[in-house]
Amino acid sequence: MRNVIGKFESSINALKLEERALRYNTLILAEEGAGKTNLACKIRNYVVDSGVATLYLDFADSNVDEIESRYKDKHFNYIRFDESDAFKIELDKLIADRKHIYMAVDPRHFSNKRDITSKLTQTLQTQGLLENYYYFFHDIKNLDGFYTKFEDFLLYMLGFLNLKKYGFTFLAQPHEIFENPQLKLLFTFLYLGKCSNLEYYNTAQLKTLAKNEFFHQYRTSHRTLLFNNIISNLVKIDEYVAKD
Repeated sequence: MRNVIGKFESSINALKLEERALRYNTLILAEEGAGKTNLACKIRNYVVDSGVATLYLDFADSNVDEIESRYKDKHFNYIRFDESDAFKIELDKLIADRKHIYMAVDPRHFSNKRDITSKLTQTLQTQGLLENYYYFFHDIKNLDGFYTKFEDFLLYMLGFLNLKKYGFTFLAQPHEIFENPQLKLLFTFLYLGKCSNLEYYNTAQLKTLAKNEFFHQYRTSHRTLLFNNIISNLVKIDEYVAKD
């Protein structure tokens, strides 16, 4: 039952992770302590159970003893990014063995110039990762190392999403930049596949949600004239379901 992650508020139906989740991208926006990690961990469990390797990128550059115990299961393989040959050898072995990877990263390893590709960027775009791994990006609080600002980081991520075989989950706190019309449009097409009013980008609405409650949208498999229709609902991830 690890594919059951919550229940819809407007019906008696449970929210279940299905095979399509491996191919589609997921965006989780919520305040600190709202349950983003709880939800991401449920997605990770489903991806692991589906036999797909995972890469979890922790841009808080956490030490291993700072990481939540829920990630320290039999699939936990911690590694801290640096630009050394020793790191590359260790990472290449993990990738070759299709091991699940928890990578602590200092975002200052990103290039601070648009026309320079950093070793960190090159690592994230390693062919073995792009072809065989489901990515998790935990939001960056310190963007000093990135070449301009938060908007550029989002555009940077979206730039290589379409290169990946599997999906992508991005966790972030609601930020005023998500109200930017251009970014709304990009996220609409790359995450949902259709222009809509994107209610979940209304950060004022998100801040009113209770802990472990999420505004959930997904696109259906049935296409309309131009796009897939979007279904919306509130979902509650309660303690019992989270521990199941």
